[in-house]
Amino acid sequence: MDVRRLDLLRELAERGSVTAVAEATGRTPSAVSQQLKVLEREAGMPLTERSGRGLVLTSAGHALARSATDVAIALEHASALWDEFRNHPSGEVTLLTFPTVGATLLPSVLKDLAPVAGLVVRCTDLDPELAEFPDLTADYDIVLAHTMPGVLPWGGRGLRAVPLLTEPLDIGLPADHRLAGRSHVTPADLVDETWLGVPPGFPFERILHAIEQEGGKRVEVSQRFSDMRIMEAFIVAGLGIAFVPRFTSGPVAPGMVLKPIRGVASARQIVALVRPDVAERLAVRTVLDVLVARAARLEQAYGHPSRGGGDPTDL
Repeated sequence: MDVRRLDLLRELAERGSVTAVAEATGRTPSAVSQQLKVLEREAGMPLTERSGRGLVLTSAGHALARSATDVAIALEHASALWDEFRNHPSGEVTLLTFPTVGATLLPSVLKDLAPVAGLVVRCTDLDPELAEFPDLTADYDIVLAHTMPGVLPWGGRGLRAVPLLTEPLDIGLPADHRLAGRSHVTPADLVDETWLGVPPGFPFERILHAIEQEGGKRVEVSQRFSDMRIMEAFIVAGLGIAFVPRFTSGPVAPGMVLKPIRGVASARQIVALVRPDVAERLAVRTVLDVLVARAARLEQAYGHPSRGGGDPTDL
């Protein structure tokens, strides 16, 4: 069987439609369908079947798609061994980040990697909903993702998750707020405040629900933003309070104070998500190693021992 056709089958299993596979691989849908038909003849049994106007995998197709993943891992492992033999982590690594980590962590990571000849890291940013992070690994080698402790939306997807940071989420208050002089705040202090929230489906929303449960009433969310700079501007203007990441939001804005919250778990986990075959590449492992090291240094700069850099977890 042709490895490239096996890879198309795996792409169909992950992306769900011939059209999506065609867009991702730079082919036409008819070309993808033709290659899958050739693979079916090589396999000697149906690998796809019609479902409405599209194609879905048969049980045999799913089994062969899983095998295609094993083949891809083996090929990348062989390539990585050769790179190690040459001591040369070359090639392009694509990386997707969400904004706060992109602003505080990535510049130092790319600066550290600059001396590695032949290694090119291409970065872009996006702030997707929690459930969307796993799907993005089909288009990027490394996806920086965040979630609440114990919540793993990428569980069961066969992805490798490399821990980077466990980051406290403090409460951002205007400097002249009635609670600004406190050493910490509690849910009871906060339930009557006007809140600045995140779009529905974003991780911080879970902590706000926990504050409501502990405080015994629903909170008022006046505005919702995904951009932390907008959020901080509204806090400084006295238009509400909000969660602010302790390590990755940068210097505290003038006119704003941060207070830790007690009584609810208020933290997020930041990880690097990688497909298992991609994780075999020496270039990708080199970037991951620098990400882990820089995340630890960022956390230590705030006086908190790093919990990043643990063994990767297959999910």
